[in-house]
Amino acid sequence: MTEYPIPNSGGDLSGRVALVTGASSGLGERFARVLASQGAAVVLCARRMDRLEALANEIEAAGGKAVAAEMDATDADALVAAVDTGEAAFGTVDILINNAGVPDAQRAHKMPVDLVDRVLGVNLRAPWLLSTEVARRLIEAKKPGNIVNISSTAHYRYDGGGAALYAVTKTAIARMTETLSTEWAFANINVNAIAPGMFVSEMTDGMFARIGDPREWVARKRIPVPAQLDSTLLYLCNPASECVTGAVIKVDDGQSARMKM
Repeated sequence: MTEYPIPNSGGDLSGRVALVTGASSGLGERFARVLASQGAAVVLCARRMDRLEALANEIEAAGGKAVAAEMDATDADALVAAVDTGEAAFGTVDILINNAGVPDAQRAHKMPVDLVDRVLGVNLRAPWLLSTEVARRLIEAKKPGNIVNISSTAHYRYDGGGAALYAVTKTAIARMTETLSTEWAFANINVNAIAPGMFVSEMTDGMFARIGDPREWVARKRIPVPAQLDSTLLYLCNPASECVTGAVIKVDDGQSARMKM
C-alpha cells in the first residue's frame, strides 16, 4: 500500500513546463507568475509581445524561467508554434492553462459574423486545438500532464445583457473538459476546469464601465481579485489532485447566491 505524507499536498512544480495563454494581462498574467513562483518554466502566450517580454524579464529577475511566444489564438499555426517554442526552450509542455478568452458584449441578433467567428475561435477552437496538440506530444513522450481550462459561471447561469455567445462557449469549455478527461485518462493526462465568477481583470473592467459598479448586486459586496484563484490553480496542477480529472470547479465568492432581501 502506498504511503502518503500528512497532509498529501504541495505546490512544488520544479521540472514542469507550463504554457499559459492570455498571459499578457489579467488572470493569465497572474497564473503565469504563480506557476513560475512554484518552480515551473513558463511559456507566456498572447499577441502583445511587449507585455510578454516584460513579464518574462520580471520572472527571470526573480529567479524563475520564462519565454515569450507571440500567439494569435485564432491562428492554428501560431498555436502549434507556441508549443514548439516552449518545447525548444524547456522540454515537453506538461501543464497547459487555456485562459485566453474574449467577450462578445453584444446582443446575439446584433453580432456580425466576424465577431461570432472571433469569439468561437478564441474561446473554444483555440483551447481545443492547444489541448489536442499538448496531449499528442505528452502521449508520444509517455508523460503525464495537467490541462486546466478557464470556463466561467456564465456556464451555469445567463441573465441577459449581451454575452450569450460567451456563455455558450464557456459551457462548451466545461463539456470539453469532461470529454477530454475521459479521452486521455489512459495517458494520465488530467483535464479540469475553473469556472470563475466576476474577478477584477481587463475584461471585467470594460464590463464594469458599461454596467456600473456591480458590488451592490452580489451577496458579499465585493469583487474578488486574481490572487484568490491561486490555490485552485495550484491544486489542479500539482500531484495532490492526481485523482481529480473532468472536474469543473466554481470559484465565485458566493455570487451565484444573488442577493436575498
